[in-house]
Amino acid sequence: MPHAPMTRAEYWDKYKPCKSEGTQPAPRADRFDWTQYPGHGPGAEVLEDPHRALELGPAEGKEAAHLARQGVDVTGIDFSLVQVARARAWWHDTPGLSFVHAEACAYLASTPAEYDAIYSVWGAVWFTDPEDLFPYVLKRLAPGGVFAFSHAEPVTGSYGPQQMRGKWLEGRERELTVLRWQYAPEMWADILKRHGFTDIDAHVLKAPEPGSLGTLMVRAHVPA
Repeated sequence: MPHAPMTRAEYWDKYKPCKSEGTQPAPRADRFDWTQYPGHGPGAEVLEDPHRALELGPAEGKEAAHLARQGVDVTGIDFSLVQVARARAWWHDTPGLSFVHAEACAYLASTPAEYDAIYSVWGAVWFTDPEDLFPYVLKRLAPGGVFAFSHAEPVTGSYGPQQMRGKWLEGRERELTVLRWQYAPEMWADILKRHGFTDIDAHVLKAPEPGSLGTLMVRAHVPA
């Protein structure tokens, strides 16, 4: 019997697979990592000193939990109900932290909330068309607010929306196309500037070991 078509939400349910319920401990939240290499590169200081922050695509919620433990009021928005349920279970006793099941653009379009920082760590910014997302981010940031995101170092020449593969899509590749947007740092800077952001810093942070994949780091501001 053929598989039923996988939806985008189901894809994200499986993006960071959970072990059997009750057997997977919460990750440590004693640092804020922008890269795939724990302890490498900058931390929460990239966001400056926010009172209220929004994470787009937090998955397990480690960075959001770390910020909340520093006294920041943090909301995490994730498209996967499975990821949201897991994050809520892990961090339910963390004051100032909440997780919402929503698509990033839809949430930003509907919420009246204003944030000092909006960020994404290998999250929703990577997987959402910036032409759709960035105008909403700009509107929801307080004057002088920070927008920051990271994702894998882009492959030279492979810019714009790129089709993503995953082992959980085996046998279903023709039924669902998942895209992620990648650009060179200067291209991200141009896109952000065109959408009204200022004070933009976009660069690739090299991996700690030569020859390993680096991390694209981007930070911009809303005019004060």
